[in-house]
Amino acid sequence: MTTPSLDFPPTDHTRIKRSRERARYDRETVHAILDAGLLCHVGYVIDGQPYVTPTAYWRKEDRVYWHGSSASRMLRHLKAGPRVCFTVSLMDGLVLARSGFHTSVNYRSVMAFGEAEVVEDPLEKLVALEDMMERIVPGRWPELKPPTAQELKATTVVSLKLEEVAAKVRDGGANDEPEDLDLGVWAGVVPTATVIGAPRDNPDLKAGIAQPENLGLISIG
Repeated sequence: MTTPSLDFPPTDHTRIKRSRERARYDRETVHAILDAGLLCHVGYVIDGQPYVTPTAYWRKEDRVYWHGSSASRMLRHLKAGPRVCFTVSLMDGLVLARSGFHTSVNYRSVMAFGEAEVVEDPLEKLVALEDMMERIVPGRWPELKPPTAQELKATTVVSLKLEEVAAKVRDGGANDEPEDLDLGVWAGVVPTATVIGAPRDNPDLKAGIAQPENLGLISIG
């Protein structure tokens, strides 16, 4: 049996205590989950009040990035470099057991802790925003109008180094009690997925502009 890799050694914050068999601390699993998603939740505390903000994110090597308006309360707060909790969750199926107690979901998740860092260097910020767009639609950045100086000033980009990280994965069917297996109740998994739908033209789109082929490169899930 292969011993799981500990690229991200467990800490007091990331050590998974319940359902420990679902814990993953290897870089390959963490990166794969992060690269499958587009939406994260960032948790932080302002004046003793906890907040959790959903936002788009992207990964480059061992860092995750997100961005927003420089006027955002969350991003203004993160300029001070506070500790944050960064999470991504992907649901893969409804696990329907013979009892409500064992009904569950299949999922892949990542939780990371650390100090948020604002990207201050203008060139580094521009590269990060290009990385974001290329994650959303590969090949789209060269098609777009370059950002203006005012747009860059109005945008804050934040990063978090992946050091204190854990992934948790549940896969498979229902785990009913042995005495429940003969019950006349269906048990199994109903798969779920996030899908990319057919593109819809903007109502104000100039006539004659065709949908670009790279829309077919969008991936999630």
